This record gives sequence, structure tokens and C-alpha cells, in this order.
Amino acid sequence: MPEQVRHDGPMIIPPPDGFRGPVKRSVTIAGHETSISLEPVFWRALEAAAATRNLPLNALIAEVDALRIVAEPPPNLASALRTWLFTIKIENQSQ
Repeated sequence: MPEQVRHDGPMIIPPPDGFRGPVKRSVTIAGHETSISLEPVFWRALEAAAATRNLPLNALIAEVDALRIVAEPPPNLASALRTWLFTIKIENQSQ
């Protein structure tokens, strides 16, 4: 069993796969290749979100990118993807 941290509230344990650093992948957005560094848990969440929406992964990333570039100021793409994923998770939990 993973090591636990004790405190007065619910137990906090590490993620099942442990803490993992970012993994860089190349994606094509609007005909241009770019690389994105995300932790494996975010790549898995993006793949699941794309599958739920019946979209290729690149298409989902392109949609988030289109929303990102109109923000003031626009965040970097990796930050936008993490924020979008976190937001949809919170929205799904509140339903």
C-alpha cells in the first residue's frame, strides 16, 4: 500500500501510478506541428475527453487552442489544456 500522510482529515495518498513528470508529444494544430509537455495523467484525461466527444486528440487540442488564443492574456497551451481538463472535471462532479 502507498505511504500515507497523517492529518486530521481524510487520508491523502499518492496517485496510483505515482507522481510523474511531463511527457512531450507532438501534435498538429491547423496544419502546424507543435509539441506539448503534459504529465501522463493529463494525456490520459485528454484522450478520454476526445473519445467522449468522438474527436481525434489533435482536433480536441485545436478546439482548446482556439479558445485559448482569444483569452487576455492567452496562457501557454499546456496550461490551457490543464485548466480546461480541471474545469470539465469539476463541472462533471457537480452534476
